[in-house]
Amino acid sequence: MIIKKEDRVEHKNSDKCVAHEYPMHDKDINIAHIEIDGRYPNSGLVLNEKVKEIVYVTQGSGKIVVEGEEHSLNKGDSILLLPNQKYFFEGNYLEIIAACSPAWWPEQHKTVEEN
Repeated sequence: MIIKKEDRVEHKNSDKCVAHEYPMHDKDINIAHIEIDGRYPNSGLVLNEKVKEIVYVTQGSGKIVVEGEEHSLNKGDSILLLPNQKYFFEGNYLEIIAACSPAWWPEQHKTVEEN
């Protein structure tokens, strides 16, 4: 299956984060190109209740804070996020590719307060 750039679906997660989902129509895996310019989420943390997410940095730099542990991110870096890990991104025009298994869906993606 091929999904063309013009067929991707845009999700404006916040004023600092836009995701371009490539709808594979496959419940086992999906992928998105995400642009972050600032902090995402704007406050608090996010988590995926059900999916593993592999993130690969294609452009820019920034950081991800996972369960309170900060990691710098630069072009070429990758990180694995496991279900229920709480995190946030911060970057200066950070572009990432995120592949999720099973396929990501909005209802299992939650925003929570920081402890």
